[in-house]
This record gives sequence, C-alpha cells and structure tokens, in this order.
Amino acid sequence: MQQYARIDDQVSIASSADVFTWLSRFINLETGQFSTSLRLDRMEVLARLAGHPERYAPVIHIAGSKGKGSVTGMITAILEAADLRSARYTSPHVTEYRERITLGNAFLDESVYIQAGRSLVAVEALLRNLPEYPYGASPAADDREASFFELLTLYFFLCARLAACDVMVVETGLGGRLDATNIVDPLVSVITLIELEHTEFLGEHITAIAGEKAGIIKPGRPLVLAEQTGEALEVFKHTAAAAQSPLYYLPDIAALRNIQVTQTGTAFTLESKIPELFASPLDLTIPIPGVIQAQNAALAVAAAKLAFPSLKENAIRQGLEHFTLPARFERILQDPTVIVDGAHTPQSVAACVETFTALYGNGGILIFGCAAFKDAATMARILLPHFSQMLITTPGTFKVSFPQQVYETFRTAAAVWGKEDAVSCIPETTEALEKALAQGREKGLPLLGTGSFYLAAEIRAFLMVA
Repeated sequence: MQQYARIDDQVSIASSADVFTWLSRFINLETGQFSTSLRLDRMEVLARLAGHPERYAPVIHIAGSKGKGSVTGMITAILEAADLRSARYTSPHVTEYRERITLGNAFLDESVYIQAGRSLVAVEALLRNLPEYPYGASPAADDREASFFELLTLYFFLCARLAACDVMVVETGLGGRLDATNIVDPLVSVITLIELEHTEFLGEHITAIAGEKAGIIKPGRPLVLAEQTGEALEVFKHTAAAAQSPLYYLPDIAALRNIQVTQTGTAFTLESKIPELFASPLDLTIPIPGVIQAQNAALAVAAAKLAFPSLKENAIRQGLEHFTLPARFERILQDPTVIVDGAHTPQSVAACVETFTALYGNGGILIFGCAAFKDAATMARILLPHFSQMLITTPGTFKVSFPQQVYETFRTAAAVWGKEDAVSCIPETTEALEKALAQGREKGLPLLGTGSFYLAAEIRAFLMVA
C-alpha cells in the first residue's frame, strides 16, 4: 500500500497561494494520484470538526457529466442578479485555483481566503490526531489522510461562511454518491446530462454512472433533471421515487423555442409547462454561443426558481445576460479566430464542433489534447471530418496524458477519410500553438482548441502573454 507523507502541523498561511500550495501535498485524483478509498464519512468528520460550515447557508447542488460547470455558473449569476450573495464552488479551474471558490463571479477578499485557510490547516491536524476515529477503531493510515478534494471542499464551505454568503451553489467533483460535496442537504438537486466518464471510478455502464450521480438526490428535496437517455432516466426516476423527491424532468417542465446562435452568443425563448416556474415565455440571451448553452440555461432557471420561488424574471434575464465562464466556447483571438472549449467527452465535443462549424465553417485547424483514459477514439471520429489540419499536443502538465497515443488514435481514424497526413503530433504545447497560429494566419483559417480544460488554459495563457 502506497504511503503518503504526513503533513507538518507547522504551516504558515499568509496568502491564498500558501493555502493551495499546502493543499497540493495531499492525494489528488485530478493529477492521477489514487487513494485507497473514496468515502464520505471522512468528509463528515472534517465538517463536524469545522463546526459544520456546509450548513451555514442554503445550497443548490449540481452533478452530471456535461455542462455542470456552466449550470453552476448560470445559477450563481441569476441569484447574484437577485441580490443574493452567492458563493460558487466549481472545478476545474482554468487559470488559477481561486476560480473554484468565488462570490458570484468574483474572487473573495484575500483576508477570507487566508483566515479560512488557517482554519482548514487546524481542522486537518485535528482529524489526524483524534484519539478515537469515529468510523472504526483502527483505521488504515490513509483513512485518516484527507484527500486534496475533500480539503478543498471544506475550504470552500469555510470561505463561504466567512464571506457571509446567502446561498451556496455547489458543483460535485467526481460522481455524486461518495463525492466530498455530498454532505450538503440542498434546497434543490440538479443533474445534467449523463454519459460514460471516469469509468475507473464510477463504473463501465451508463446505469452505474447514473446511479453514482443519483446519490445526490435527497429525501423530499426537488430534483431538476436534464434530458437523459432511457437507461439513465429510469435510474433517476427510481431513485427519486424511493426518496420521495419531486422530479422535475426538463423536457416535461419547459421548452426552448427560437434558438439563435451567433458568434457573440445565444438567444432563445424559454416557455414553462408548469405553474411553479413562470407565467409567460421568457426571451433570454447568453453571451456564449451554443445550443447546449440554451439547454444549460433552462436547467439553471428551473433550479433557481424552484429553490427561490420569489425570484423575479428580471433577475433571470440580467443574470444570464452578464454570465461569463472561461473556456466555454470562448473566443480569445480574432486574427486568426481562436476558440477554446473545455469539452473532454464525446457528447460535449460533438456539441462544441457543431457550434464551431455552424459559425466558422468546415476546414479549420484543430489543436487537440486530452488527459489519459479519455475516449480519444470516439472524439477523433467526431472531429476528423471537420478540420483540414489537426495538431495533437499535451494538455498541460496538471493531468497525466499520452499525446503520442492520442496521435496514433487520430491517425488510425483518419485513414477512413484519407486524411492521415492532416494529423500531426507536436507534444510541446507552445510549439504546437505557434505552428497552428502561423497556419491560421497564412491560410485565413479559424482555430479550435479543445479536448481538455487544461489545454484551454495553456492556450489562453500563451495568447494572453503573446
């Protein structure tokens, strides 16, 4: 069994950066480290030792495979427009860790990050030094070792309490049932579209993954559910019924009309089919292009309205009009056009490329990189028909990746189209970006960078410096 070094109790926290440096010493699944256990009881002990900050304010809890970050952000934007101080917890970050813990779309005061960080260090030390562990007389060493995400989640709750928030909008990290965020008792649970993801942790079939996501459904609490495949839908219906949780299935409660996608955003009409939402159709706009973003917005509106029935239509409009989130079909350069999107699953990549080709046509340049164990083969088949050049590269260094393997996967798939020569592998990300930009300027072609939020972050950082 792999052992991880105990963390020294003498920790100096003088900035938010110090907190994240300290957190980086713990087991982090995001970076490819593996814990021997995913368990919620350890998170419950941490919360108890911290005085249950997760109970400080009402919560809206969001899980899913696709769009949960956008839905989390949209709900937060709507509630902020209604003058509710809304603490937002989301992942991953694109530029820096503080993006995961915000008040609305803004960073907290630095003093809040520092004070909460000092409390966090103290609570972690208490966990390791408990004379009697509440969940077993002699736990294994790593059962006392909190993970990066457990501590980061507690850190969010500590920050939210110190910031005196009115509501917490909380996105799960991995799955739902055993996710560290699942200690909350939410006003409303939200589940976005489910697809095969993280199969090494959540199971290899859609029903198993849906079962893990359904773990956030709480007794008597409403569930707002995005449109699902038949198998997943049955899992959610069964779980909601067993928990006596009112089920609000999006296709049954609302309809999207007149969707118009442009290079600057998406306009649409949202019609309610139930009296709990609103009486008249809402004409709404979001400054992010994509049909999928209209669908995300519908889910966010329903969740916000069910959680806060007095919510006014004007807050919904204003919140969505001013909503922004990095790396969600974000245009970061105009000459040549460069779009970055954090899509990293087949369905999210399909939605991304559909929007890209609708706005910029076929034949552009693709920069692609994905983390290890992603379904590169399926994403390759989706992307290949639409690009004249495809550069495979490393999606940053935060997660393990094998760009040579991804390149070979793309080359194999390209043979069907006779496009093997259009695929190249440039593992060094900066070199790949420079080549793609040169080709884009020379040929007047748009660029799309996708496959990973971390690749999107690399591209954004490169272009902001350049």
